[in-house]
Amino acid sequence: MWSECGIVDAKLSSGSLKLSGTRLFRLLAAGVSAAALILDLIAGRLANIGLSLTLPLLVCALTAAVLGSRVVPLLQWLKTGQVIREDGPQAHLKKAGTPTMGGVFFVPVGALLAVLWSVLAQTPDIAFVCAVCALTLAYGFIGWLDDWQILRRKSNKGISPKTKLALQIGFGVVFCLWAALSAPAAVTAIDLPFGLALPLGLLFWPLAVFALVAESNATNLTDGVDGLMGGMGAIGFLGLAAVVAPASPGLGIFCACMAGSCLGFVAHNRNPARVFMGDTGSLALGGAFASVAILSNTLWPLFLISGMFFLESLSVIAQVTYYKATKGPDGVGKRLFKMAPIHHHLELSGWPEVKVVGVFYAINAVLALLALAIR
Repeated sequence: MWSECGIVDAKLSSGSLKLSGTRLFRLLAAGVSAAALILDLIAGRLANIGLSLTLPLLVCALTAAVLGSRVVPLLQWLKTGQVIREDGPQAHLKKAGTPTMGGVFFVPVGALLAVLWSVLAQTPDIAFVCAVCALTLAYGFIGWLDDWQILRRKSNKGISPKTKLALQIGFGVVFCLWAALSAPAAVTAIDLPFGLALPLGLLFWPLAVFALVAESNATNLTDGVDGLMGGMGAIGFLGLAAVVAPASPGLGIFCACMAGSCLGFVAHNRNPARVFMGDTGSLALGGAFASVAILSNTLWPLFLISGMFFLESLSVIAQVTYYKATKGPDGVGKRLFKMAPIHHHLELSGWPEVKVVGVFYAINAVLALLALAIR
């Protein structure tokens, strides 16, 4: 996967080669599949195919892609066309009417097949797998409510930010309470590289709730360009799978399944997108990332893997803060970026969408490798 992403960057930097959305998707699919196989070979998991990462990834990718070919026309028939922000990049206005809410088909594929696979493989952490699947679907439900309100009102305003935040915190608290009471050894510290740890005691759990809310909002902000969040989700989940699989094989399978379902979604979401994941998908993916990290005590590797999500969130925070701090008497402030999140700034700076996506894929792959190397 990593070498394929290097090819992406090389092609993007060459003026004579045009990288289409389809070609980028093929590179992504080949790279992620090859990386999963290499990781399984190195870890010796191919001797027990039930615990491999490659097979669930491929099965979920194929299932999500095939299911999407049926669901996308249904979403079109139901008139779930995306309402595009008028103050967004003008090039995005042509995407108005593209079906959204695509998370309804690829997120359940990854979650449900992960539970089935873990049961059949008899992994010792099946309860953890069921818990992260429940949290993932719960956050997907929050996103669905938001998407539904946007479609019903035919505007960019879904459920109120306060309602969304309250639901995220509420589901997060329930999940963390279950984890604190059900985990064989309650987590009270964050494992760091080189055998170090950050002791937090009971403060770990408020931080865990914060991680769930922050990660889901970060993935939500990242979902703004065709193929971006789906492809980064595939890369990120595979990286997290490699980190957690040795100690938590069931959670490794879950991550592999989610990586595959993201890949199957990108088959329909690559530029030009036939469907968007909507908040239904983006909030669910963030919840899935954070819940796995909490139960496997891999918040530090997740922080590295989520580096680009963090950058997207940071660009929005910086933009809003700077704008408010520089407001003049006329009530108008200055902007750090042409538009936030930063992927829109790059678009307005002249980068084609496919270039933005390809470069983000490559950086995300490097961060996943880094997380695996220093976990």
